[in-house]
Amino acid sequence: MSTYVISDIHGNYEAYMRLLEKIRFSESDTLYVLGDILDRGPEPIRIVLDLMARPNVICIAGNHELMAMDCLQFLTKEVTEENIRVFDKERIEKLLTWQMNGSEPTIDAFSKLSAQTQRAVLDFLSDFELFDEVFTDDAEYILVHAGLGNFRPDKELWDYHIDELVWERPDYNVPYFPDRPDRFVITGHTPTMAIPGNPRPGYIFRNCGHIAIDCGAGFGGRLACICLETQEEFYEECGE
Repeated sequence: MSTYVISDIHGNYEAYMRLLEKIRFSESDTLYVLGDILDRGPEPIRIVLDLMARPNVICIAGNHELMAMDCLQFLTKEVTEENIRVFDKERIEKLLTWQMNGSEPTIDAFSKLSAQTQRAVLDFLSDFELFDEVFTDDAEYILVHAGLGNFRPDKELWDYHIDELVWERPDYNVPYFPDRPDRFVITGHTPTMAIPGNPRPGYIFRNCGHIAIDCGAGFGGRLACICLETQEEFYEECGE
């Protein structure tokens, strides 16, 4: 029984499947996905459908899931005068923001699903947690998409605002829990090649109790995975 964590798959279905094969993912294992399954890459909905069929997968919401949920809920509504009236400037801005963040593959694949499957996908996405905590024999891991924005040591996890968990990037040189060397925060969201001073750009980055695992799959880089029990790292290259 092993616990694996990946993040920011961004539609790279083939790399995702190769990675599962590489870790020999089985029914006795658990996989955590730290958000951003959707957008950018070619097959985001195909990944979602695969995750939906796996009872031993736990998904954490990323900013791309939140953008998608907000927009898809509206786009799937029946065209009525009432719904048209609420299509205001704020709604348009949200759609444009999502579009600028690579929504096209998600919208295209989602639109080809049956109405029943669309509803099932939306229900699945709506059940994503904002964070989770995992304990191994010798460590505690906080799993969250982006980080703990406006961090305070006395701030409980459930007191963080959603934007602080899915949008705000941490300073990887500042430890969250300096008095707890056995407590780590695992995040995606920030590609490791964009972390200043990272000696291994594009690979999992560890510093000050942070473990950053977004290795740029959404930008033609790598899809990364870490095993919590052994700390072993796994990678798969993603195409442009």
